[in-house]
Amino acid sequence: MKKIKGNCLIAQSGGPTTVINSSVYGIIKESLSLQSFDKIFIGLYGIKGILDKNIIDIDKFSKDSIEALRYMPSSALGSCRYKLAHYKDNSRDYEKIIQIFKEFNIKYFFYIGGNDSMDAACKISEYVKNIGYDINIIGVPKTIDNDLMGTDHCPGFASTSKYILNTGLELWFDINTYEKESIMIMEVMGRDAGWIAASTGILKETVPNINQLIYLPEMKFDRIKFLQDVKTSIEENNKLLIVTSEGIKGKNGEYINVEENCYSTDAFGHKQLGGIGKFLQTLIKTSITNSVKLTEVGVIQRCAMHIASKTDLDEAEMVGRDSVKYALQDYNGYMTAIKRVEDNVYKSTTTLIELKEVCNKVKHVPLDWINESENGVKKEMINYVSPLISGEVNVLGEDGLLKYRDARLFR
Repeated sequence: MKKIKGNCLIAQSGGPTTVINSSVYGIIKESLSLQSFDKIFIGLYGIKGILDKNIIDIDKFSKDSIEALRYMPSSALGSCRYKLAHYKDNSRDYEKIIQIFKEFNIKYFFYIGGNDSMDAACKISEYVKNIGYDINIIGVPKTIDNDLMGTDHCPGFASTSKYILNTGLELWFDINTYEKESIMIMEVMGRDAGWIAASTGILKETVPNINQLIYLPEMKFDRIKFLQDVKTSIEENNKLLIVTSEGIKGKNGEYINVEENCYSTDAFGHKQLGGIGKFLQTLIKTSITNSVKLTEVGVIQRCAMHIASKTDLDEAEMVGRDSVKYALQDYNGYMTAIKRVEDNVYKSTTTLIELKEVCNKVKHVPLDWINESENGVKKEMINYVSPLISGEVNVLGEDGLLKYRDARLFR
């Protein structure tokens, strides 16, 4: 095992999740256990914070603070959405990053995030190889969208799915309160991949009489067909739960109602979506019935620690710990991925995938997991998600409130 002498740096980027801090915890605990690095630093607010030299030695924090990380939702280290240009186009940021790495003697860099974060880690990795700077860079996956290539699933997705499933179940009970017909639309996150919405297919297993339609970005949305789906469904059962991803698209490949839904564009060129549920609600009210309500789940779905999946939390820590081991084995420019072990009982381990095979790509829900009517999912999707949402995390105190430190623990 080759060991470069020096310090390590940990940072987070992109949208938060329920278990992203569990990966930080895993990296820190494994590093301390192996006594792998001279010092362990955290970079606040991602790459942007590192460029601002917002870097702190973890020795400044108590053991209790480190332990609190495991059960703290959202991003304890802070985040950013800062796009690095390719170094061939503009090397200024890279030169500054290397200058800072040298100043702090950073020889290991762990960047936790989604697609855009893996893109940044990949670019920095390529740059250091090009200039001959000795450092090992490992991407650590997280994203509730579950759209990273090369990994069976992403830490954060399972806890979001668990929250959405239980919310959907409770909404179903609510709309069955009255005798009259009642439709509930639940809008969930999912820009280009519909994993979150698709996971709610499990509800048909839990509540056999549930009347449910699911719409995903993977399928082209047709307004006429949608209205026919709704009409047919409420004729069979006058209660209906509709689950939609925020990013469903029309036949032309554009987001539905794009002008009304897209408020702005971020640094990566991503449309800031929202409002598709309202759009579908208006369609139904105009053509079918006024008895239709809307629940936009919003950001709570990505940080609901009170209903976290223990499997998700454990795996987030696992990818953190194994990322340290891979870095110490002299891997640079890879992401630590989760591998599902084929067995009667669900198990997982980790493997490596090159960052260049991950960034700027999207892992979609397989088309053969979507039903023929394109408004629901098949058994394959249910089998995929079911083990991921299992296990409870006891985070509620006797007063009924979450037992974790201030969200700005390290800031």
